[in-house]
Amino acid sequence: MTRVLVFVFAIVLAVATPVMAATDVVEQLRLQVPATQRQIWLEGERSTWQPWLETQAGFLGRDLYWDPQREEGLLLIRWASREQWKSISDQEVSRVQASFDALVKAELGLDAAAPSPFPLLAEGELQRQQLQVQ
Repeated sequence: MTRVLVFVFAIVLAVATPVMAATDVVEQLRLQVPATQRQIWLEGERSTWQPWLETQAGFLGRDLYWDPQREEGLLLIRWASREQWKSISDQEVSRVQASFDALVKAELGLDAAAPSPFPLLAEGELQRQQLQVQ
């Protein structure tokens, strides 16, 4: 009987593990970031978005990349689940974005009414894929 239970548990674990592991998601953002303003962008991210993200349920971490040829920033933000990520209100995101914009505009000497100096070019969602070993 014990062998049967171990066998059944092994089958359940083998079937459930890919489903459980596939719940995390990566938020993908691309921004226009001129070379001359790259350090200001990074400081703005460090001072506003990073501390806020660290307080959010489901936030696992993020990676920032910069493409010098396109002068674009790429942010890959890892979330434990899509539900946790999407449960954050648009108003809350707008509040943090306003803080970010105010900080970088001040650093760049831009008027507060000016558009964001690092416009969003694209946003997306990446879902982890599991290879099935046969």
